[in-house]
Amino acid sequence: MPKVTEEHRLARRAQIVAAARTCVVGEGFHKTTMADVIRESGLSAGAVYGYFKSKEEIVAAIAEDALSTVDEVFQNILATEAPLTPLMALETALDHVVEVAGRPGGDVTRVGVQAWAEALHNPAIMTTACGKYTQLRDRFEEVARRAQADGTIDADVDPRYVAQVLFGLIPGFVLQRLIIGDVTPATYSAGLRALLRP
Repeated sequence: MPKVTEEHRLARRAQIVAAARTCVVGEGFHKTTMADVIRESGLSAGAVYGYFKSKEEIVAAIAEDALSTVDEVFQNILATEAPLTPLMALETALDHVVEVAGRPGGDVTRVGVQAWAEALHNPAIMTTACGKYTQLRDRFEEVARRAQADGTIDADVDPRYVAQVLFGLIPGFVLQRLIIGDVTPATYSAGLRALLRP
């Protein structure tokens, strides 16, 4: 029997995650079943269960997929030579949210909102969400530390507090974008700039 290459395994896994994302975006988290994912993927049940034992594992994979480029985004933010402000980092993060939401396969932010709600009742999803969101908030803390070093925010403020606020602005943006539909990174940033004006 020929050996399955790592490239083949990664492609199959990506195929299942894309199928699950399509199902959850279209039908919602609760209505989506493993049978739906199997059907959408075009693979056998054994193939799908060989990668994921449950819907929760697939949701975790969708989150991982959606956040996989966040590190690269923040590396680029932190690599800039110009003085860095937390607002600049937030604007870049919001642009990234919109870019990820527009990728083929459906708006992954819809899955994110459903996962937030499900996390309140599902310990497995809560654990995944906590880990991913802590990772993102830690990146904002790095930005705050860099901004302190650049002198663009006060050095006596705990950078964790700055990170808490910056991270908290992202769910508000996502919810308004999905539910009301009239918010963009530009409008959100303009409002925030007005609030921050001394």
